[in-house]
Amino acid sequence: MENKLKTEKSNMTTITEFVLLGFSDIPNSQWILFGIFLVIYLTILMCNSIIILITRIDPVLQTPMYFFLNNFSFSEICYVTTTVPRVLMDLLTQKGNISLVACAAQMYFVLTFGGSECLLLTTMAYDRYVAICNPLHYPLVMNHKVCVQLAIAAWVGAAPAVIGETYQIFSLPFCGSNTIDHFFCDIPPILKLACGDIFLNEVTVCVVTVVYIIVPFLLIVISYGKIIANILKISSTSGRAKAFSTCSSHLIVVVLFYGTTIITYLQPKRNQSEGTGKVISLFYTILIPTLNPIIYTLRNKDIMIALRKLLSSLSR
Repeated sequence: MENKLKTEKSNMTTITEFVLLGFSDIPNSQWILFGIFLVIYLTILMCNSIIILITRIDPVLQTPMYFFLNNFSFSEICYVTTTVPRVLMDLLTQKGNISLVACAAQMYFVLTFGGSECLLLTTMAYDRYVAICNPLHYPLVMNHKVCVQLAIAAWVGAAPAVIGETYQIFSLPFCGSNTIDHFFCDIPPILKLACGDIFLNEVTVCVVTVVYIIVPFLLIVISYGKIIANILKISSTSGRAKAFSTCSSHLIVVVLFYGTTIITYLQPKRNQSEGTGKVISLFYTILIPTLNPIIYTLRNKDIMIALRKLLSSLSR
């Protein structure tokens, strides 16, 4: 009995690194995937950098809505940078070895920037709510000081909970296999490698998900419910169209981002297949950040006008 306990204890302490399997199940397509992910990453960097640039330099875009869009674009760059460069390196080297410390760091930054995006999207919804439902009080309510405070709260709001959650997960003993059938260190595949009872960890994940994803999502839904009700009261067709156009792009991003993250973190971890989890994670970590700047530019007349002005000034 004592020998068995010693063996189990030894197995729990032998794992010093994980191996990210990534996309090794399709070995003949590694270089194609490398090219695709590289193009996607560069596109995300370029498009979001352009949005940041034009919202900073164009006088017309010096409003709270574009201030928050500026922050959101920067958070998108940070968010994808926590995963995509690692994916590219693993595809290039055909190795997925990652130390426990590096894995914990990656999980922390993915969750922190993801949480910041959730809070920024909520702040953007609140901005649209005040602008449409209380237009006379909008300059007073959404003054520069308030905008800065809301942005800071969105950036740092998730950090304390993520620190606690990451510490709790990586304090678990890991034994047996050290292979993660995923392309980054996410919560569901990591918990599958843990030994012993992970019920408390799963409860913590659900609580954090409710606080930082479900509650913000419900606040956004309530805000847009009131926004739509007010828009429908507008008598002119052009006025309704303009109000809808300023909100539609944000609403599309909210549905795409929140839908995939809720599926990932509220689904019971034991019931989540590796393939399904990997595909869903691809959506909210890579594909949706690629679509976001396109959605915001193509569906926003002010951004398009500012972009044309920038391009014309560069071509002179």
